[in-house]
Amino acid sequence: MRLRSVSAWTAILVTAAIFSFAVAKRAAATPQGASAMPNAAAVVKARAYVSLDPVPRGKSFQAAVVVNIARGFHMNSHKPTDEYLIPTTITPQLPPAMKLSDVIYPHGRLEKFAFSPTKPLDVYTGSVTLKLQLLVQASAPLGATTIPVILRYQACNDAACLPPVKVAVNVELEVAAAGAKAQPAHPEVFLVPAPTDLLN
Repeated sequence: MRLRSVSAWTAILVTAAIFSFAVAKRAAATPQGASAMPNAAAVVKARAYVSLDPVPRGKSFQAAVVVNIARGFHMNSHKPTDEYLIPTTITPQLPPAMKLSDVIYPHGRLEKFAFSPTKPLDVYTGSVTLKLQLLVQASAPLGATTIPVILRYQACNDAACLPPVKVAVNVELEVAAAGAKAQPAHPEVFLVPAPTDLLN
């Protein structure tokens, strides 16, 4: 009985040693810091605003998606320096009687990173505002309206990139009758001049 017990303990110890070796080998194969990378949605936060309240029928207005990027991270601008890099884009899913005139992207900033030490990349960091120029047509339904906007981006830090993602951001506005009085809204977003690129 004692011999059988010793053999059983020996088998357990051998199995544990093999398992520990496998875990150590896998950890060594994983790039340092990869497990600490956050989720892409946690790195970039987006919020939408409209320039008028309400928005009368027949009136042009702007919608803005303000994107805040976590410290230490960046995302490619709308016009990256290389074709293989994924550009930042916003794509509205327009309801009936809503027309898109322009998509306005700010210029990025050239920066160097550890993975591209000799060639600067055109990126967005900190806070960036992407704008849509829109028109409410005469046939637009009155009342509360939602315009879903898809924000597509890839967030990276100085060593690695997260997978590219698409995030839905809702633009909420109130459509009023033609000739209704409209008040400017969110001047902190829409009245700040910034260099821009027009999509169209």
